[in-house]
Amino acid sequence: MVSLKRLLFLGVVFFAVSAMVMAQNRAPSNNREMSVEQSYLQESVELMIIREQSRAESRDMKLVALEYIGDAIQRGNKSDDIRATLEFLSLEGVVNVTRENGRVTNNFPDVRTKAATYLGQVGTPEAKNALVKMVLADNEPMVITEAIKSLAVIGLNDNNDVTDTITWSVRRFNTLNPDNALALSALEAYEKIAVANGGIRDQNVITAIMAIAEGPYITPVRDRAKSLLSDLRKYNAQNQRN
Repeated sequence: MVSLKRLLFLGVVFFAVSAMVMAQNRAPSNNREMSVEQSYLQESVELMIIREQSRAESRDMKLVALEYIGDAIQRGNKSDDIRATLEFLSLEGVVNVTRENGRVTNNFPDVRTKAATYLGQVGTPEAKNALVKMVLADNEPMVITEAIKSLAVIGLNDNNDVTDTITWSVRRFNTLNPDNALALSALEAYEKIAVANGGIRDQNVITAIMAIAEGPYITPVRDRAKSLLSDLRKYNAQNQRN
């Protein structure tokens, strides 16, 4: 349950936001554009609400926080506060664990999955690092799949840290619990990273792709892996000619 203190806090913040919006709406139409100070205040209040909601015990409250985060990102707010809250939610129930009578009470894979999506939209090196942590820490294929997709969207691969992480995940699930969606997301990530960086020359990546091509996956996934191997050979041949 949400504590009384937190409910009171959210109520006060909600009242402040409502009063500000009502005051703006009552202003003459030619004066309704917010000043820089008003815009900053509204953003600060919004961030307070998001931060409090993200740390509530309720899954539903966390999902509402993610809706607000999505709106903020759409408006161009990709601040450190937004990224830090997403990182907190991305590890909810895995690293940030709450227990009651020995049982984990905050394991919400759908929350972590949505956080992974928005980290990809934030797109910063810090967001990339958070996604790498997710892939290494999580056990849910749906969460890891989304995190890999977002790593592909960002496209950074400093010192092969992203491809190494994806390859580790492919090997882990290929051995224990082959997952078609995860394998496909890995292949697509490899491809996007190859396009962004003029190919991939990491033998571990090639081995992982071959394992998918020959592994216990559905035919479209295996065919996609074979096609990617061919494309990587073309990238490498072009680089040698250049």
